[in-house]
Amino acid sequence: MRQTIFAGNWKMNKGVAQTREYIERFLTHAEAIPETVRVVLAPPFTALEAAADHLYGSRIDLGAQTMHWEEHGAFTGEISPPMLAELGVTYVILGHSERRAYEGETDDDVRRKVAAALEHGLIPIVCVGETLEEHDAGRAQQRVVEQARTAFAGLPAESLAGCVVAYEPIWAIGTGRNCESAQANEVMEAIRASLPGLADASILYGGSMNADNVAGYLAQPQIDGGLVGGASLDAEQFRRLIENALPGAGGSRP
Repeated sequence: MRQTIFAGNWKMNKGVAQTREYIERFLTHAEAIPETVRVVLAPPFTALEAAADHLYGSRIDLGAQTMHWEEHGAFTGEISPPMLAELGVTYVILGHSERRAYEGETDDDVRRKVAAALEHGLIPIVCVGETLEEHDAGRAQQRVVEQARTAFAGLPAESLAGCVVAYEPIWAIGTGRNCESAQANEVMEAIRASLPGLADASILYGGSMNADNVAGYLAQPQIDGGLVGGASLDAEQFRRLIENALPGAGGSRP
């Protein structure tokens, strides 16, 4: 079922002490966030245990930034699904554009990871998005639909409905070009229509969302929240972003 979700992807930022400080500050006013809104914090692997301890008993979910698809084995530097589940991780970001660009992750890698996440009770946040070249060639919808269909290949519709998709217009991140909310909404509509089950999945926007533009994005009918990078690194800024989306900004979903 569609939910309003804001996931803070800290990327390679914040150690254990900074994570503890952030969560303490964030939780101070977290009770003001409506219960219909899911908030996910995804710190680096080294801070997951500290985050889990500080989030215990709160309504804030713990996320991880990636994982391997195998349960164990000779995969130096990798983290498995059971390792994440043991720490209390609920969500895991898969196929982020930076992982695809810098670590060589393929659509098929993402497919394996999605299946493994679901097998171990983790909720995948599956990232899809087109490059500048693909966008300018008019292939945006074709590319993201291709990514979504590969990522969820072979899964039943009921499994897809419990997943999360994040649309990242790669061409609009750090380039000075902007993906308008209506434009993002059109791409997300194509994602929803690409497979049975995705009509009921939460789809997030992941392109430089901040406290000033969030209301415009959440006003679009296909956008259920955000995968937030830089704007999630400050506790007050991230909380203000969430508050600016609600109420009356289209953020409340049935």
